[in-house]
Order: sequence, then C-alpha cells, then structure tokens
Amino acid sequence: MDFQSFLRYPLEDLPFIALALIIAFTVHEFAHAYSAYKFGDDTAYNAGRVTLNPRVHLDVIGTILILIAGFGWAKPVPVNPSKFSRPRLMSIIVTAVGPLSNLLIGTIGVFIFVPLHIYGVLDSASIGVSMAVERFFSYFISFNFLLFVFNLIPLPPLDGYRIISDLMPLRIRYKMDQNVQWGMFIFLLIVFIPPLRRVTLDPILGLATNMASNTLRLAYSIFS
Repeated sequence: MDFQSFLRYPLEDLPFIALALIIAFTVHEFAHAYSAYKFGDDTAYNAGRVTLNPRVHLDVIGTILILIAGFGWAKPVPVNPSKFSRPRLMSIIVTAVGPLSNLLIGTIGVFIFVPLHIYGVLDSASIGVSMAVERFFSYFISFNFLLFVFNLIPLPPLDGYRIISDLMPLRIRYKMDQNVQWGMFIFLLIVFIPPLRRVTLDPILGLATNMASNTLRLAYSIFS
C-alpha cells in the first residue's frame, strides 16, 4: 500500500508542512485567547490557552486532516462574551483577530523570504538548506493566507459564521444558532464532495492564492 496516496502533499514535505501548520494554528488560537483575556474574559486564560505553546492549541485529528484533505482545525478557544463590557463588538473583534493574525504572519513571511531570495542570503548555503528554507516559506506563506480566507467563510464552525452571527439582530441570531447543524452538514458536503468543492470552496480558496501572489509581487517590487 502506498502511504503517499492518502496524503494531499508530498511525503518528503511533511516536516515543512507540520512546522508551518504548528505556527499558523498556534498564532491563530493564541490571538483569540489573548484578545478575549485583554477584553476581560479570563475563560481561555484559566484554561491555559493564553500561550504560544502549540501543545495546548493543536487538535490531532484536525492537523492530520489537513494533510489528507487539505483542510483542518485547531482546538477552539473557549470564550464567554458575557464577561465583555461590550459583548457584541468585542466578540466580533476576538473572532476576527484569529484570521487576521494569519494574514499578518503570512505577510511577515513574505517580507522575510523575499529579501533572503533577492539579496542572495542563501547562496552560500548548501543546496539542501536552501531548498528547505524555500519549501518552508512556500508552505508557511500559502497556509497562512489560506487560513485567513478559509476561516472567513460564513459557515459553522468557522470564524466567518461567528462574525456574521454577532452582526445579526438577536432574533435572527437565535434562528441561525438553531440551524447550526445544517450549516455544518453543508460545510462537510462542500469539503468532501469534489464536484461541489470545485464550484464553491475551491474558487474561494483561490482568493488566498491570489492574495499571496500579489503580496509576493509587492515585496519583490519593494526590494528590487
């Protein structure tokens, strides 16, 4: 049996993928936890989630699935909006900072990698080291832009759904919460049925590729 056939990515790239995912997921969940704590909710803090220690944020199944299916998740951060002075506004901010943190570190990755490439910093390194750095940054940048776009899709259990829910009037939010299970069912259908994925999820995730490419072009134009 060929183990590679079960994976979405090349087997030899798994160390770079794992490191990129660990950083991306950890920063994302830390951003949720830290912002909630700063707004007065100590729920995540008491659960030990206000930390950059990956062990408390990673979900084993969610991490494995991204290697197999191309998508995954980390452990959700517990948040109690009733502890916020302005529950709706602060809930939206706490939810939004997760995807935004991925956009930020993805952009930082671009502006670290491009000068390394342009100024030949890696030229004196061995071919193996040079290829390893390029592969890591390739996955690191693409995953973070991907997580930014993916998490803003307005379907449960993603951050985009929670943002939309918090923006709605209470009666509409109540109805939305009553039908969360159907939203999750639709989400799973879109992910796992290729024809549906090709006309729904894939074009959306294509935005992440375009964003990463445009950011890279901007960085090259700045440093050239």
